[in-house]
Amino acid sequence: MALEIRETPIGGDLRAFLDVVTDLYRDDPCFVRPLDFDLKDRLSKKNPFFGHAEGTTFTAHRDGKCVGRATAQIDRLHLERYHDDAGFFGFLDTTDDPEVVRALLDRAGEWLRARGMKRMRGPFSLNINEECGCLVDGFDTPPMIMMPHHRRYQGGLIEQAGLARIKDLYAWRYTPGDVPARAARGHAEILALPEVRVRQMDKSQMARDVRVVMEIFNDAWSDNWGFVPLTEAELAKMASDMKLILVPELSRIVDIDGQPAAFAIALPNVNEIIRDFGGRLGPVQVAKLLYRLKVKRPRSARLALLGIRKQFRGVRKYAGLSAYLYTEMNDTGRKVGLHTGELSWTLEDNAPVNVGIKMMGGTIYKRYRIYERELAAG
Repeated sequence: MALEIRETPIGGDLRAFLDVVTDLYRDDPCFVRPLDFDLKDRLSKKNPFFGHAEGTTFTAHRDGKCVGRATAQIDRLHLERYHDDAGFFGFLDTTDDPEVVRALLDRAGEWLRARGMKRMRGPFSLNINEECGCLVDGFDTPPMIMMPHHRRYQGGLIEQAGLARIKDLYAWRYTPGDVPARAARGHAEILALPEVRVRQMDKSQMARDVRVVMEIFNDAWSDNWGFVPLTEAELAKMASDMKLILVPELSRIVDIDGQPAAFAIALPNVNEIIRDFGGRLGPVQVAKLLYRLKVKRPRSARLALLGIRKQFRGVRKYAGLSAYLYTEMNDTGRKVGLHTGELSWTLEDNAPVNVGIKMMGGTIYKRYRIYERELAAG
């Protein structure tokens, strides 16, 4: 039977889009199905991302069965910043079939080209501030919170569909323990400075602290490849989402002379405790989630956000800020009983960050790839 590609607008019926992963990952012991309510929320018009973007979803069907999915989206904030006429694709999951991948990506490309885009880049779900890349190495462990997972064949099929690699992202595995002497020295030097004050994030003041963190982040990451700042509405949503799972002990905000200067946030790996939910979050699952977050705490966490304002990076006496933050996260991880951590993601060509993580004892254990294809004129 011929392959059929169906389009469902943002906010439409996503049942096939959500359920296709059940068969695709049935025999993959590392797959953790994202919660359906979360994906529905993200792919609805109430998601603040769509306040500056537009998008759509596609599913591929053959013989009455859904065999793949993808999205196409255009982020106007990205276009305003980079003027590169790039649209994105994301949420790509398919059977091991080149025809399915090509058909989905061709359809996504047609949608983007009809709206003036000249190139297609991805996968991004939905932009660079969310899950990025296709897993190409590290299939033998489950994904951490807010990180993607794919079948081994997926990246190769994307390349067969005419897309080329443009950037790799690293995820680093880290085991809390004794820190290197160099990091310990940097930590001690920062602690000794009288103008430095350090605190944890405060759940009762999440909106305030998320704003502080994002102001540092927007400055620290502004020169990174593909960076796009969050809007006010996205900040509010982040504060609301983070409040449920944040472990304040796994966060640090550093002030220098009263000015927010640096921060680090590690998130408990919720994927550890929702693997048996199958994407559902009914009353039973909610009760289990709350119990597990409080009593059976995840034994792994992801250092998802870390940043230092540019003005402090070149100052000699603050050279130990990154070592200080890494050491604080390490020591707190040990205290709260973490067995392992992930530092992710980092750009393959961000040498200063990658060297610092390697110095701490981190090792690359997963790689994610971003692809691009020029869109032929219609």
